[in-house]
This record gives sequence, structure tokens and C-alpha cells, in this order.
Amino acid sequence: MSKIPVTIITGFLGAGKTTLLRHLIEKSNGRRIAIVVNEFGSLGIDGGTLRGCSLPNCPEEDIVELTNGCLCCTVADDFIPTMEALLDRSSPPEHIVIETSGLALPKPLLKAFGWPSVRTRMTVDGVITVVDAPAVVDGRFADDPEAVARQREADDSLDHDNPIEEVYEDQLDCADLVVLNKTDLLDEAELAAIEAGLATRSRRVRLIRAREGRVDPAVILGLSAAAEDDLAARPSHHDGADEHEHDDFTSFVLPLREQESVEAFIARLEHVARAHDVLRMKGYARIAGKRLRLGVQAVGARIRHAFEQGEASPGQLVVIGLHGLDPVAVQRSFDEA
Repeated sequence: MSKIPVTIITGFLGAGKTTLLRHLIEKSNGRRIAIVVNEFGSLGIDGGTLRGCSLPNCPEEDIVELTNGCLCCTVADDFIPTMEALLDRSSPPEHIVIETSGLALPKPLLKAFGWPSVRTRMTVDGVITVVDAPAVVDGRFADDPEAVARQREADDSLDHDNPIEEVYEDQLDCADLVVLNKTDLLDEAELAAIEAGLATRSRRVRLIRAREGRVDPAVILGLSAAAEDDLAARPSHHDGADEHEHDDFTSFVLPLREQESVEAFIARLEHVARAHDVLRMKGYARIAGKRLRLGVQAVGARIRHAFEQGEASPGQLVVIGLHGLDPVAVQRSFDEA
């Protein structure tokens, strides 16, 4: 019996993983694909977005959402039972795609495919890392060298990496394919600089450019990497560690009342993002006089929004930032903006 292929889609917060996944569903040409979506935080947004596809080849029962924590930290409790349930269906999927949390380290998830109950029945076809090109240009995934130098001068014992950079690098170093996303927001010189930087990494993998996650499924599905058998070639900052923590980050849900207008709502979100250096926001809101809800996706102060089907009463917004981000202060800033 042949193994069911599994594709893992990883990438930092807001890189465009869900957009890429939705495109895969739309272009799958009837292939039975099961989707496993993992959220960081207690409120699932991405799963709801995918269910809104309303595509006959992706029924709601084929979208499994896990919001109990990062998959790389809850393998035994969440991941293994989910995989076993998919495998034991009377009509198992032809392919499984896992979208990890933006804060997940993919390597611990790869190790889980060595569990006896799944190893003989599925294989990791490939790890796809989605990169937010404008975020790299903005320096959100790299330390400021001058700031680090000042810190080291003040504290001789300082010896740590930026936690954002660690996650980003682990996701790159586990990849079989890197998708450089949102390339339409940069010029050719900026894109070339990013690609040159990625080419210097110890693990050299294929890199492709994309706009709004539009990648031919044939490029992503069918890599036959058997990544679970290639762990040694995928270095991680956390190799040798007993466990992986997310103490450097915090997540909470901001309740949203009905908003008077789209413009005012987006202005509030931009103010909050800049005032509190928020990494990621995503959710829904009701706008006065509008039948559809407004879905929002933000990376820093870059915000995308569109009206869409779905319930959003009351509205809710997932906010993710570095440790110490104060929910009360964020709520106050939003209300006063």
C-alpha cells in the first residue's frame, strides 16, 4: 500500500500561508485534499477563511482546525490523533496539507512522522516555506547590527538571537521549496537582494517568486522529498533542546463592536500596529450598514481587507506580538484612535 503524501506549509506570521493554501484548493482539479490548519492562540481565523471557499472538492469535513497550541509543541496531544483519524476514514484523502502556525518550528513536526502509527502510512512529500518579501526588506526578521553591538557592550553576558530571526531561520532551513511571496510590492533590486541573502544559507533549496500565493499546485505537490528521512540535513536553532517554548510571543483576542466605517476601522488598526509594534492581526468586524463582514489581515501596519461571507457578531481580532504586549493598552489605543 502506497503512503499518503503530506505537504507542510510553514512561514512566519502573515507570510501568506493561508492565501497559498486557498489557491491550492481552488486549483486542485478534484483531487481529495485534507487540510489541517494550526493557529497560535485560542481563536481560529484561518480555518474559517478556508471554509468560506465553498468548493465541492474541499468539503468542510476535510478542513481540520487545531487551536490548542502550536503543533510543534503538542504533537502527541493533537497532531498524531488528527493524522490517525484522517488515515482511518473509509475514504482517506489523496493528499494532506498542513498549514503550521506562523510561530511553529517545522522540524519537531517532521520528527512526528517517525511515530509507528503513521510512519508506514504517510510520508512528508515536502516542506514549503512561505517568505513575506516586504517584511524581509523592512528588517522584521533580522537584528539591527548596531543595536546588538550596543547591547553587547552594555552586557558582556548577552548571548542570544532575536527570537523572530530564530523562527524565520528554522523555517528556511527545513524547507524543500521557498516561496518568496508578495513580490508585487517590491522592485527588482529589492527582490534580487533578498534572493542573494537566501542563497548564502547552508541549506540550498529551490526558490520561486509568487504574488498573492498564486503557485501552480504541480510545483508544490509531488516533491517526493520523504523529509522525515532527511532530518540531519535540516538544521535548527533548537536541535538538542528537550522542548520548544513560545514565551517570546503573546497572543490575545480583541473584541470588536460594530465599526462606523471601513476607513475609520483600518485607521484604528494602523494606529495600534505602529503604537505597539504589533506583529500580526487577523479577524473580522461588522461595518455599519453593510451586509457582509469585513475580513482583515495585517502584518505590522500593512493591512489588507475585504468583505466576505460569514458570521462576525460580535467581531473579533487576534493580536500577536512580542512578550509584554499589553492587551489593555492595545484595547485603549484602539478605542481612542
